[in-house]
Amino acid sequence: METRFSNLEPGDTGNVVGFTEGSASYRSKLLAMGLVPGVPFHVVRKAPLGDPVEIRVNGFHLCLRRKEAEMLRLKGYLQTLDTSFP
Repeated sequence: METRFSNLEPGDTGNVVGFTEGSASYRSKLLAMGLVPGVPFHVVRKAPLGDPVEIRVNGFHLCLRRKEAEMLRLKGYLQTLDTSFP
């Protein structure tokens, strides 16, 4: 089931499926940061107003603006209690 980044909450896990239409240069930056199709990530926390959001991907923490994160096409999974994500 594909979902939007805004639907995920801290503790949730997802997989990147692809990218929506948008800036090709920013898409390149997301790819360079390791957000490639198939990679899993874990939502660590959101700022009080929801922007930015911190995720853990490929063993490091990454903060994304909400607008930038919405460029990602995702498969999301609710795993709020799972703390074993790498």
